[in-house]
Amino acid sequence: MALQAPFFGKREPAVLGLRPSPSHAQQAPLGKPLNPSSPSPTNAASSSTLPSEVSPMQASTPATSSSSATKTGGSTLTVGPNIKLKGVEITDCDTLVVEGIVEATMDSRLMQITADGAFKGAADIDIAEIHGSFDGVLTVRDKLVIYSTGKVTGTVRYGKLVVEEGGQLSGEIAFGTSKAAPVIKADLQAIAA
Repeated sequence: MALQAPFFGKREPAVLGLRPSPSHAQQAPLGKPLNPSSPSPTNAASSSTLPSEVSPMQASTPATSSSSATKTGGSTLTVGPNIKLKGVEITDCDTLVVEGIVEATMDSRLMQITADGAFKGAADIDIAEIHGSFDGVLTVRDKLVIYSTGKVTGTVRYGKLVVEEGGQLSGEIAFGTSKAAPVIKADLQAIAA
């Protein structure tokens, strides 16, 4: 079986395996020249010291980030830069990443709006991270984070609130996600003390 380039990111199981087949005994590992004086893979497997090499699968996996916000699971919808998504209802989406403009209603677990992103409409979210702008009705069940470039306007209900220096929050703001929570009309801008 000959080694082939991956097709749409898929590799054949033989390429990913750690044990080389006898037909590959004289082939060099990817990216290394064939050295006839080096032991063959079948001889190397019988010796007590094996060379430490990174398998193609390990090399292609991205490094994990230390930020908990980037660790996402489930379904993710990314609206890229210069994209406008208008008049939709977004459902069954675990993570929404807004780099363009979205006018929609949604219920999700995590929403991230980048510095160039904008969201208009209504959203029920567990965690919202706003670097760009949000305008509308926002209900954040757990934590709302507004970064220094973020601007949130409209009716906002939240469980926890973090506003970074320079972040803006204005409109009807209420602690708690129930409809009976007291509403405070406010115009808050985090500035340096």
